Amino acid sequence: MLSMISIPALKLNTGAKIPQLGFGTYKIAPESTFDIVSSALEIGYRHIDTAQMYGNEAEVGKAISESGIPRSEIFLTTKLNNGNHRPEDARRSFAESLEKLQTDYVDLFLMHWPLPKLYNGEYTKAYAVMEEFFADKRARAIGVSNFEPHHLREILLDNSVVPTVNQIELHPYLSNQKNAEFSAHKGITVTAWSPLGRGAVLQDPVIEKIANALQITPAQVVLAWHLARGYVAIPKASTPERQAENFQSANIVLSTADIAAINALDKGEAGRQGSHPDTMNKIL
Repeated sequence: MLSMISIPALKLNTGAKIPQLGFGTYKIAPESTFDIVSSALEIGYRHIDTAQMYGNEAEVGKAISESGIPRSEIFLTTKLNNGNHRPEDARRSFAESLEKLQTDYVDLFLMHWPLPKLYNGEYTKAYAVMEEFFADKRARAIGVSNFEPHHLREILLDNSVVPTVNQIELHPYLSNQKNAEFSAHKGITVTAWSPLGRGAVLQDPVIEKIANALQITPAQVVLAWHLARGYVAIPKASTPERQAENFQSANIVLSTADIAAINALDKGEAGRQGSHPDTMNKIL
């Protein structure tokens, strides 16, 4: 574990705490996942984010199980796949996720996409099934991913459990400000997926100038920006060197001027790298 680095934690609306810097496993091949997640845990990450969609839950579970780290010290997130929104599929797949992850609970279970064009747009019914997992404590918290404010309003109107987290695409080129502000106003913690904009922001002259001035890397600049703004960030990194580099961003403090300069990079929808929640309709 890297010494002298303390990852800050945010308090969720359940009262639990989530490490503000986590480790993402999107597009990590199953055959590589065990080694990569094991390395992340050894470096000091205690927040691991996976999903049914990623196909690597079993390998994530194996890495956690064999790490020697008490389960209670690891914040583990997984997500409901797009093909599993029907009640019976949600219940079955959640049980399968727990089995693959070698645990009797997850710290956070998210609906991966709202899919308003599928299932008659009835994502609130899928969320109602997730509330069962929260009630029986197999999910210590439930939330959503890729939800826009109008999707969240439907959840808040139709369901009884306020989402704990809204995990959205968020980075300097897509600040997603209105969504982040709406979520925060409702007591929903914002997690940034693709916090580095799939690498697109790392060559930006503004980011590079700040990195050079502070003698750090562009990735560290961007991750420090996320932490300063109060978001959870879950970067992926396949090598121990890059994992350690990202981890060290928790020690970096940006100036007000630096944060403002990065804020100004927002391109709105032109900066989006992934699908838009209103049009995403793939059963993956």
